[in-house]
Amino acid sequence: MPNSQDILQSWEANADNWIRTIDAGEIESRVIATNSAILDCIIHYRPERLLDIGCGEGWLTRALRQKGIDAYGTDGVETLVKNAIQKDGPFYFHYTYTQIIQGTHDLPCPFDAITINFALLDKDDTDSIIQYLPNLLSETGLVFIQTLHPLSIATSGDYVSGWKEGSWQGMKQKFVLPYRWYFRTIQEWVNLFNKTGFKLLTLQEPIHPVTKSPVSIIFVLQQNNFNYKS
Repeated sequence: MPNSQDILQSWEANADNWIRTIDAGEIESRVIATNSAILDCIIHYRPERLLDIGCGEGWLTRALRQKGIDAYGTDGVETLVKNAIQKDGPFYFHYTYTQIIQGTHDLPCPFDAITINFALLDKDDTDSIIQYLPNLLSETGLVFIQTLHPLSIATSGDYVSGWKEGSWQGMKQKFVLPYRWYFRTIQEWVNLFNKTGFKLLTLQEPIHPVTKSPVSIIFVLQQNNFNYKS
């Protein structure tokens, strides 16, 4: 059975590859669609203070800080966090999802918003971290989640929630240790949000400008005890 340690081990082994990949803009879908999509989505809601969970080498946190948002990042891979600090300053923390979920962290809470950008890969960790998010948020806090669009799976296999074989195919760097990741249908995502006390404010589907196919899906969530007016 796959687990979060397999995923973390892969990211630790590939941290330097990932840094080079992001710095060089080698993932086309990010460059032409998904990076700007999550950035624009967050800026639209004008949060003052934000936490980027699974921030990697910190590109999104840095971009938000440059837009005037008091943004912080956290990641479970020490090499990525050190690189983020080197590029931007002491706004990044080295915490795994388990440490956050267990409350063994010193994050500067509360936050007006939390973003998790392509960083929900394990089944149990995803369930638990979303359930824990209210402990990090202000009463009116928002959550922005961007993940692979489920239709990208439906076009090549069964549209059924479950573990999928991962690969680093198509990457220019020499990535190693591919891992299995947990795929969710849109219905399962929405069910999870409802179960953990969030309501879905809106969703966005960034489109590839050439193929016109969706490359990701962005969920904007808020706790059920507050009504947001845009």
